Amino acid sequence: VREGQRLTVVNTHGSQVLDTWAFREGDMAEYLSMEHTRSVNSRWLVTVGTRLVSTRRRTLLDVIADTSPGLHDALLPACSAEIYRELGCTEAHRSCEDNLHEALAAIGLSAPCVPAPLNLFMNVPIHPDGRLDREPPASRPGDAITFRAALDVVVVFSACPQDITPINGLQCTPTDAHFAVLD
Repeated sequence: VREGQRLTVVNTHGSQVLDTWAFREGDMAEYLSMEHTRSVNSRWLVTVGTRLVSTRRRTLLDVIADTSPGLHDALLPACSAEIYRELGCTEAHRSCEDNLHEALAAIGLSAPCVPAPLNLFMNVPIHPDGRLDREPPASRPGDAITFRAALDVVVVFSACPQDITPINGLQCTPTDAHFAVLD
């Protein structure tokens, strides 16, 4: 996505979580950092006006529109083989971590690590005692979030393949989502 372009992500069916990463084009060691984003914005929720910043605290993407209820998780890591084992899965299982590596490899890139993603449409309420829950998305079919690129970035989405917990809806069934890059 080139500097100044808009990137809209549509939750087509309303129930799909999308793990989202951004890397500065030309420097894969500079990537979207959830911990720096929380610090720069002094909030844990990602809303319209949020600056999504890199490990070097440079803005990569700005949130400019959101028709969803605004529940986007910036706390939890990408699903991985280890998480599925913890959940009792004894067979190989797709994961967002695998999807990140495969997507980057398909365009000749690799990441120096698996950064914590921005989990679009993921409903993770925080309770007064500090406990986190993982609940079905509150978004509706067609809800969308739009970003403006502040720099040239490589963006990777993973339609989360989680089918054990209800983060992709009560049916525990991943679905499609769509995106568009606009000038």
